[in-house]
Amino acid sequence: MTRLQTHLPVRSLLASCLMLGASLTASAAVHAPPSLAIPVIPAPQQVQASSAGYTVNARSRISGNDDAARTVASQFTQLLGKTSPLQLAVADSAKAVADIHFLLEPAKADAVEGSYRLDVTAKGITVRAGSSAGLFHGAMTLLQMLTPASTADVAVPAVSITDAPRFSWRGFMLDSARHFQSVDDIKLLIDAMALHKLNVLHWHLTDDQGWRMEIKRYPKLTEIGSCRAPAGEAGIKADGTPNLYCGYYTQEQIRDVVAYASSRHITVVPEIDVPGHAQAAVAAYPEHGVVDGPTQPSANWGVNPYLFNPREETLQFLENILAEVIEMFPGQYVHIGGDEAVKYQWQASPQVQAHIRALGLKDEEALQSYMLKRLEKYLEDHDRKLIGWDEIIEGGLPPQATVMSWRGIEGGIEAAQHGHDVVMTPGNTLYLDFLQTNLPGEPPGRPKFTSMQRIYAFDPVPAQLNAAQRKHVLGVQANMWTEHTRTTARLQHNVFPRMAALAEIAWTPLERKSYDDFLSRLPAQLQRYRALGIGYGQTALSVAMKRQDDRVGGKVTVELSNPLSYRDVRYTTDGSTPTAQSPSYGDALTLPVPTELKAMAFFNGKPLSDAPSSWTLDAASQLSRTDKTLAQCPEGGRLQLRLEDDNPLDGPRESFDVTIFNPCWLWKDVQLQGLASVKVRAGRIPYNFGLLHHEEAKRGYRKPIAKHGEFEVRAGCHGRVLASAPLPENPGADGFIELEAPLRTGPEQVSDLCITFSGDTRPQMWVLNKVELGL
Repeated sequence: MTRLQTHLPVRSLLASCLMLGASLTASAAVHAPPSLAIPVIPAPQQVQASSAGYTVNARSRISGNDDAARTVASQFTQLLGKTSPLQLAVADSAKAVADIHFLLEPAKADAVEGSYRLDVTAKGITVRAGSSAGLFHGAMTLLQMLTPASTADVAVPAVSITDAPRFSWRGFMLDSARHFQSVDDIKLLIDAMALHKLNVLHWHLTDDQGWRMEIKRYPKLTEIGSCRAPAGEAGIKADGTPNLYCGYYTQEQIRDVVAYASSRHITVVPEIDVPGHAQAAVAAYPEHGVVDGPTQPSANWGVNPYLFNPREETLQFLENILAEVIEMFPGQYVHIGGDEAVKYQWQASPQVQAHIRALGLKDEEALQSYMLKRLEKYLEDHDRKLIGWDEIIEGGLPPQATVMSWRGIEGGIEAAQHGHDVVMTPGNTLYLDFLQTNLPGEPPGRPKFTSMQRIYAFDPVPAQLNAAQRKHVLGVQANMWTEHTRTTARLQHNVFPRMAALAEIAWTPLERKSYDDFLSRLPAQLQRYRALGIGYGQTALSVAMKRQDDRVGGKVTVELSNPLSYRDVRYTTDGSTPTAQSPSYGDALTLPVPTELKAMAFFNGKPLSDAPSSWTLDAASQLSRTDKTLAQCPEGGRLQLRLEDDNPLDGPRESFDVTIFNPCWLWKDVQLQGLASVKVRAGRIPYNFGLLHHEEAKRGYRKPIAKHGEFEVRAGCHGRVLASAPLPENPGADGFIELEAPLRTGPEQVSDLCITFSGDTRPQMWVLNKVELGL
């Protein structure tokens, strides 16, 4: 991943800073700045001016008033050393003379857990709190006040900060079941969470596609359940043998991650899905499934039908798993899933139906509630609490259950109104597998993008709740599902910098939030990400372009904007990289063809992205589009995805924007005069999506006329056919085809062009990569 640009290479920059630090005198007082703005995320609860600031340099000394305080001080110096030229040490004695003091004091009766106070005066800096967690949060604030540092001599502004979190649950969910992350990658995420004062890592460890947690009593859960053969060519080696995707965490590794998080005051909440999302577990132990016969961990995304059997033996099997889970995870909560458990297998099973009648239950939803209540009792008997997705409301909530509301906020409202604790995590706002912009450079995922602005504007406390009910809102969480996130680089791109917005809605008081102010603090946070080795997403920091072509007139009109709403956009039309002195974008630009356009967004005179956004605006570009610059036809349905190709086995792969219910692509407002032909490049990928019965009924396609179907272009989604060519039986060796057909234009001067491929989309579907019009 690319990183934020600096004026010096990192190595030479650090060397220069360290040389400068060696010549500095001892720490000294500095005057308070005129502004109280400090580049800290999340924004503190209260910041007040003090009389004088303080300068920290290589000679600054650090102390803690007891062992716990010195532990926090040591964590502070270690992370500071990673992110700045400052290499400081902690004194062994609480009585040592110091410039920076970490003080653990008796907690006040009304103190909020995690609260702290930070004071900068002419005599030094003091961080004090009534708990180790609060002291650690104060240390993270001070760390940000000292970074990014271009020298080893850092002037800390004269402020007094009184701070406390708005919510007790400030969560981030990582899906390790669909795609697997290394322990080191997870630890880096934990460090980033700590920097943002997040305190709950929800770890999604089991699903249809993989069981990622060692259970010693049931070794086949990882021997069988942790490996799957990916769909299509990605699942087959050159010699024809399965190309398995495998991975799981040993209990020792899990304890290591849990301890690492705990040392940073982050609780790890494991998720074990019940009764659905169970295919990997059922593949390992078929006797605990519903249907006869073996299965294997799923290569399909979406909703799969495999459920746990509700009989007593399976409940004991699940309790035995939980017994090992709670030994590994000492936190208060265990997540039991409960979501997307389609009941087709239970409905079709005579044994399950007889079991429902024997238990005197109403239906399958009541049966799920029965299972979850049984597991809740087991957890309560072992001093744990059950939390689950909002589907656990259906059929009756377990008495003490906490609800995680993901299908909007309605489930959270209902649960809170009935006296249950809730965590707000609506998918349309806080699912980070939704792309962060609508730009072509985004990785595979869900193109219904979730912008930074949308996340930042979210308030986890609904207005519909009264004062007593609002107390049940424990907090907020963002979720990183990884069906389409195959690499660490993509994971970091999706999570960062949006984690910064999550942090602010989880910590900062509502009245202190300001998106414009947040944008002014974000560039410093980006530099901290880079210092930690985090490849944050560049797309949101780049420049987006909207174009309107006048092919006949030989010109193009473009509009430029930054996806995060940074206003200072600079551009060039001579092929050079924009600088802070380049023309400032204001209104739409009408440019001659050809033009080499480049643009960058700036803040305080510095570019936000590593490289400029660039476009070659020539005649060829007026006559071509890619899948990512075309619209999707309304008939395509609501579910649009950016899907990755299934080959090659190694190295980069193409991705395709497609609606999976009825694939079609729309080129709007095409000037048809003089056009003679159309050429497409297309690939073919597996249709590996589990659909509900009513969704399967929506899946549409045109019946083929030729033996293997045809590529077709229409004048609008329901207009006449303008071009058609037969499809081959298979793509070429590179996985693609190129087809060209004459374009039969008529009286229309301007028309939308609708591009489709006929034939059933199962088991494979053709997907558009590029379309070119010929004169």
